[in-house]
Amino acid sequence: MTKRVFLHLIIATLVCSGLQNVEARPPKRQNYKIKPIITQPIKSQWELFTAPDGSFSVLMPGKPKIISQTQKTFMGEIDLQLFVSQPANQEVAYVVAYNEFPYSYGQISNPQAILSNARDMALKTTQSNLIRQRPIRSSNGHPGKEIEYVNPGGKITKNRMYIAEGRLYQVMVITTKKQRNTLSKTLNGYLNSFQVVLKR
Repeated sequence: MTKRVFLHLIIATLVCSGLQNVEARPPKRQNYKIKPIITQPIKSQWELFTAPDGSFSVLMPGKPKIISQTQKTFMGEIDLQLFVSQPANQEVAYVVAYNEFPYSYGQISNPQAILSNARDMALKTTQSNLIRQRPIRSSNGHPGKEIEYVNPGGKITKNRMYIAEGRLYQVMVITTKKQRNTLSKTLNGYLNSFQVVLKR
C-alpha cells in the first residue's frame, strides 16, 4: 500500500468519526467552503541513463541512486556497483548492478558456469525459490541468463544477467505480484532497454 493511499484512508477515517460527533450535537450555522482536491497526473520520468564509465545504458524512471559495495562471493571479494530507482507510489524497484571479475577467474571460467553460480548465489542470499529460467543473449551477442524468483515475503524478482567485457551485469526489477501484473509492459520495456556498450 502506498503512503498516499494510506494517508487518504487515515483522513477518511477521521472525517467519518468527526461526522458522527457532529450529528449528536445541535446543528450550527457555519458555512465552510471545501476546496476540491485536484490531483495532477504523474508525468513520466523515464529517461535514458548511461553509466558514468559509459559501459551500459538503460531507460530508468528518473536519475538512479548510485551505491558502491564490497562483497564476499564465490569469486572472492568484489566491488559491486548498484544503480537503483524506486518511483513514488509504486511497489517496484529498478536495479542495475555490475562487478568486475578477478582476471584469473574470468580467464579460466566458462560463462554459463559463472551465470549458474550467480543464480545460485542470488537464490541463497535472498532465500528465494526459483520460478523460471532461460538462456538469453544481449542485443550485441553477450551470453546471459534470465531468472525469476520469489522471496519469503512474496516479492518477485526478474533478473537478466550478462557476461560482458570482463563483468557480470545484472538488470533487475523487484516488485509485488500485483504490481508485476499491472506494470508488465513497463517492466519488460525496462529490461529490454538495457544495452552493454562495447569497449573500443
